[in-house]
Amino acid sequence: MIMKFTDGNWLVRKEYKIFGATEVNDYEIMDNSVILYVPTFHVISRGNTLGGPLLTVEISSPMENVISVKLYHFKGKAKKSPKFEINIKDDVEADIKEDDSYITFTSGNLMAKIKTKGDWSIDFFVDGRRITGTGFKNMAYITSQNGKNYLREQLDLGVDEYIYGLGERFTPFVKNGQVVDIWNRDGGTSSEQAYKNIPFYVTNKGYGVFVNDTGLVSYEIASERVSKVQFSVMDEEMEYFIIGGETIKDVLINYTSLTGKPSLPPAWSFGLWLTTSFLTNYDEKTVSFFIDEMMKRDIPLSVFHFDCFWMKEFQWCDFEWDSRYFPDPENMLKRLKERGVRISVWINPYIAQKSKLFDEATEKGYLLKRANGDVWQWDLWQPGMGIVDFTNPDACQWFSSKLEKLIDMGVDCFKTDFGERIPIDVVYYDGSDPERMHNYYTFLYNKVVYNTLAKKLGKDKAIVFARSATAGSQQFPVHWGGDCNATYESMAETLRGGLSISMSGFAFWSHDIAGFESTATPDIYKRWTAFGLLSSHSRLHGNAAYKVPWLYGEEAVDVLRYFTKLKNKLMPYLYSKAYEASITGVPVMRPMVMEFQDDPTCAYVDRQYMLGDSLMVAPIFNEEGIAKYYLPKGKWTNYLNGAVINGQQWIQEKHGYMSIPLMVRPNTIIATGNIDSKPDYDYLDNVTFEIFQLENGLEASTIVYGINGEDQVTVNAKREGNSIVVNVDKAKKPWNVLLRGIYKVKETIGASCDEDEFGIRIKPEKGRSKINIILS
Repeated sequence: MIMKFTDGNWLVRKEYKIFGATEVNDYEIMDNSVILYVPTFHVISRGNTLGGPLLTVEISSPMENVISVKLYHFKGKAKKSPKFEINIKDDVEADIKEDDSYITFTSGNLMAKIKTKGDWSIDFFVDGRRITGTGFKNMAYITSQNGKNYLREQLDLGVDEYIYGLGERFTPFVKNGQVVDIWNRDGGTSSEQAYKNIPFYVTNKGYGVFVNDTGLVSYEIASERVSKVQFSVMDEEMEYFIIGGETIKDVLINYTSLTGKPSLPPAWSFGLWLTTSFLTNYDEKTVSFFIDEMMKRDIPLSVFHFDCFWMKEFQWCDFEWDSRYFPDPENMLKRLKERGVRISVWINPYIAQKSKLFDEATEKGYLLKRANGDVWQWDLWQPGMGIVDFTNPDACQWFSSKLEKLIDMGVDCFKTDFGERIPIDVVYYDGSDPERMHNYYTFLYNKVVYNTLAKKLGKDKAIVFARSATAGSQQFPVHWGGDCNATYESMAETLRGGLSISMSGFAFWSHDIAGFESTATPDIYKRWTAFGLLSSHSRLHGNAAYKVPWLYGEEAVDVLRYFTKLKNKLMPYLYSKAYEASITGVPVMRPMVMEFQDDPTCAYVDRQYMLGDSLMVAPIFNEEGIAKYYLPKGKWTNYLNGAVINGQQWIQEKHGYMSIPLMVRPNTIIATGNIDSKPDYDYLDNVTFEIFQLENGLEASTIVYGINGEDQVTVNAKREGNSIVVNVDKAKKPWNVLLRGIYKVKETIGASCDEDEFGIRIKPEKGRSKINIILS
C-alpha cells in the first residue's frame, strides 16, 4: 500500500511514469476561486498542446484561514462516496489579486501566491510569513504498469520543522522520517498500524494540512524526499486544505471548525471507570462485590463497565443479557445504580451467525454483501459474523432500536469496540466505494450510537467509549487507546498515541490502566494508575485479569484512592478545560510543544504532557521510580508538595507510588473543589482558587463553568509589588483563595486567612467579590 515512486534523487521506479506540474498555461478568476490549467510539460509550440496530461487545479476557501487546493486529472470520473462532512461557510470572501507574474489568493491571514509565469509554484503565507509551498514537478499525476494511477503532492518541509498528528500513532511522536498509510487496522499499540488514522498533520511552524479523502492516503514524511511531506492517493482527483494559524492551537481551532467540534462529555464520565475485564468470569454477584469493595475502601467509582461476555458466547452482538449469569438484568442494573454508579456495556457492529438477529438482518438487507448478493461473512472474531451496513437508513434505525432497549433498561453508555476490520470486497446499500468506506465506516457506526444516546438521554449526557476513528470522529467522544501490554514500554507507547491523537483534533482520550494484555505487576499497576487518573478519562480494564486494586496489594488500594480523589478535586479545573475544548477544539491533554511552541526542547518531548494549559504531568516509566522531565522557563510549583523549581532545565527525581511530577505553570490559577466523593458536583460552590507564582505586573485568570456549562465564574488575580488583588466576577456562591508556593501574607483586606500545609487559605467576607492580599 506504500506509495513510493522514485528511485533515489534522480530516477523513477521502472513501474511508474511521473507527469509533474510544470507551468500555468491558462487560468480563470471567479468570484471566490481560481481555476488553473497546468500542463505537465513546457508548452513551447502549439504542437505540444495536442497531448497530456493536463492538470486542473482549483483554489478556493471553505472558511476563513483555510485554503482548498483541488487537483484533477480526469474530472469526469464518477464521484465516489463517502465524503467527509466539511463545514463550508457561505460568507467567505477571498481577496484575489493578479499582476503579470502572480495571482494572490487570500483568506483571512492565509495567502496562496501562485506563479503564473515560469515554472509552476504555489507558496503559502500566514501574515506574510512563508509556511510551505509546492514547486516545479512536485504536484504530479502518476501512471503505473498495473493500471493503477495516482495523484501526488509534495509540500516543502523547512529546517527545524516537525510534523505531528496523522491519528493515534504509537510510533515516534515526531513523524519526520516515517511512512504513514491512512488505513484503519486492529494492530494493538505496539506496531505502526493504528486504530485511528486521520489524514491531517500539524507542524511546529503554525499550519496544518488536511487531505480531504476518506480512503487510503499514503504519506512519505521527510522519507522519499527528505525536504518534503509527500502525500498520494490512488485516484483521478485529490483535495487538500492548507489550514493557517500562528500557533498549533490556532490550527486545531480552525481544523475542528472545518471537520467538527468535539462534544462535551458528561461530568460523571471524568471519574473512575472499572470493568469486568474481557475474559474474566463474572455475574451479578461478582459485579456487586467489586462495587461494594470499592465503596468499603473509600475509592470513588463513577462507572461500571460490562465487557463482551454480558452477552452469551458466539452470539455477539444480539444485545441480550446472558440469562445464565444475569437472569434479571433490568432489576440488576437498578440495584447497581442505587450504589451510585453509571453503567456501560460493550458492543460492536458485527452480528454473529448464531445471534438471533443474524437471520433478521439478512432478510431485511441490513448486512454488508458480496458482489454476488451473498452476505459477507468470516470467522475472525465471531464465527460466521456479518457486518451491519450503516449506509442503509433502515439498518441504522434497527441497530439503534436495540440500543434504545438497553438504555431504557438503565444502560448509560456504550463501549463501541472495533470498526477497523472493514472489508473492501463488499457492496454497500447506498453504493459507496468500499475502499473509501474502510476508514469512514467507524464514523457512521459511532455516529449512530452517539446519536441514539443523545436522543434518549440528551446531548449533555451522551458519551461513547470508542476505539476506531477517522476525521470528524472527534465529535463523538471519548476514544481510548486500544490493546496495550502491561509493560513500561507499552505505557510509553500508549502515551505517544495519546499525544499524537491530540494533535489530530481529538480533545478527549483514555487508555487501559495497567495494560490490557497480560497481568500487570503491582509496580506497573500503581505507576499506571497515577498516569491514568491524570488523563482526561480514566478506566481500569484488562484481558484475562481483574483490575480491582486489592489484587495488587493494599498499597495499590491507597494509590488508586489517592489519585481518584485528586482527580475529583481537580474537576472544576478539568471540566473547564473540557468545556473550552468543546468550543475551541483544543484538547484537554496536550503535548508540550502545543503549549510551548517556541521552546525548541519541547519539540520532541513525548514522555510528559500538559493537562490543560496549567498542569504538567510526567508519568514514571521504570521500577526505580525515577522521573525525568523538562520544565520550560519560569518558576514551576509541584502541586503535591509545594516545592518550587526553576524551569528551562531537565529535572531528575525519585518518587514513591503516592507521588508523580504534577507541576503547575507559573502565573496560574487552578480551580479546585472541596468534595472528593464524585466528579460531578457543583463546581461553583465553595470553589477554591489556588494561585501559583504570580509575577509582578502580570495578571492571571481562569473561568470555572457549572456542571452543565451554563453558569460560569471568572477570576482574575494581579500582583503589583507586594499587593495581590483577586476579583471574582458573577460569584453567587462562597469561594476561597489558596496561595501556593513561597508566599508570606502581612494582611488581607476583605478576607480572613490561615496557614496550613498546602499554603495560605484565604476566606472572603460574605458577599465579597474582590479582596486585596498584602504580602510581607
